[in-house]
Amino acid sequence: MARVFRGESTHKVDGKGRVSIPASFRRALEKNDPDWKEGLLPQFVIVYGWVKKKKCLLCFSMAEMERIDRKIASMERFTKLRDAFHRIFHTQSVEATVDETGRIVLSQRLRELIGISNEAVFAGMGEHFEIWENDAYRADQARLEEAIDEELGEDGDLLALLDTFSRS
Repeated sequence: MARVFRGESTHKVDGKGRVSIPASFRRALEKNDPDWKEGLLPQFVIVYGWVKKKKCLLCFSMAEMERIDRKIASMERFTKLRDAFHRIFHTQSVEATVDETGRIVLSQRLRELIGISNEAVFAGMGEHFEIWENDAYRADQARLEEAIDEELGEDGDLLALLDTFSRS
């Protein structure tokens, strides 16, 4: 089973856009980069500009991106939906490399897209992770908690709800 992205942490972003990636995320990127081996730097893909309710960057390991690419390639050619997926995952994306100190560089454009100035929040989402501006992340977290409360009530059992989606 592929290593997943878990946890959240806030990291300083310097004036050049350099920011450290959580160590556990770096290990997951290494494990899920088919070309990575000891001594090499792990790569991943940053997707930007398409999540309407979430003002964040979506980050996918190379293995996850390959899985997504295979699904897109299996879609009927020259359809609006396939074109939309190409725009999202190929046009509005950049490959990134984790440097030898565990940092990446977020370009000025990427920082402006999500409003990052001096801090970035990294949020593990299982098969991918997200990079947020702190206030936007906190607002999104509150939105999610409200949605869960509406679905379950304040004393509801989240794991019981998860069981309703189980395929096995």
